[in-house]
Amino acid sequence: MALAIAAGERVRGTTSPNPPVGCVILDASGELVGTGGTRPPGQAHAEVVALAEAGDRARGGTAVVTLEPCAHQGRTPPCADALLRAGVARVVHAVADPNPRAAGGADALRAAGVVVESGLGALEVERGPLRAWLHHARTGRPHVTWKYASSLDGRIAAADGTSRWISSPESRAEVHELRTKVDAIMVGRGTVLADDPRLTARGTSAGRQPLRVVVGRGDLPGDAHVLDDEAETVHLRTHDPDVVLAELGRRGVVDVLLEGGPTLAGAFARADRLDRVLAYLAPKFLGAGPSALRDAGVSTVTGAVGLVVEDVRMCGPDVRVSAVKSAR
Repeated sequence: MALAIAAGERVRGTTSPNPPVGCVILDASGELVGTGGTRPPGQAHAEVVALAEAGDRARGGTAVVTLEPCAHQGRTPPCADALLRAGVARVVHAVADPNPRAAGGADALRAAGVVVESGLGALEVERGPLRAWLHHARTGRPHVTWKYASSLDGRIAAADGTSRWISSPESRAEVHELRTKVDAIMVGRGTVLADDPRLTARGTSAGRQPLRVVVGRGDLPGDAHVLDDEAETVHLRTHDPDVVLAELGRRGVVDVLLEGGPTLAGAFARADRLDRVLAYLAPKFLGAGPSALRDAGVSTVTGAVGLVVEDVRMCGPDVRVSAVKSAR
């Protein structure tokens, strides 16, 4: 399953609105004979890619896949049928498919005599490559990760407005890699005016760039970097998070990285539309300057937004914290 998760992670950012599924095939003796990740929309799903690599050695073997094999005819045939034609004897999947149109693959396989097991590695898959897609399938909304870098006292810039660079080169490199794996990067119009960001993935091997999204009324400077031809940009002249997410969903966006600034992040926090927080905390104090979050709708400690920290690790000299909303 760890190999299947890795295969899904390798294709994350290239499959939307389809899920970035990973699959491995073991032959009857347990030897790895095929690995695959879902191709871009309209092309082969992970199971089909892995089965093609395995060939005849899949017969009598095991398929290990991060998501329940689909059972419906979409732009490609059902993966459950492909597994049956290949003669796979056992299927192990991590997470059941929450999409009612595609679900039912496990039942179809069992009815045909295939041994089916579910739940292996479910937590790792839920927090890994399928995090955003599962959220979208369950809620109908794109998944929003708020990413910010700050000093240990929560400042994203100094009192004079300078902010380059608060985080370390290692953190910045990781963020550029993350940008290659999301569908869209979002900032407020104020951030464009103040920082003139490019919002592109740089210094990586990936050839794709995510959609650049600017939120806020008013025009953008004609020479703003976000208006260059390095990537597509959409300017949404609204401040309503649900309107923004509905429009992005209409465009096939599943995974959104919200990068700035504090006002836009505050609006999404007030609307309860921050699904994950990814913070890079630099070991320094600034003592003054803008904070990472502004006007989040919290006026008392008892009204604080509860989070569950799911991961803490070092990124160069910085501390990287990943947290999600706590269950109510």
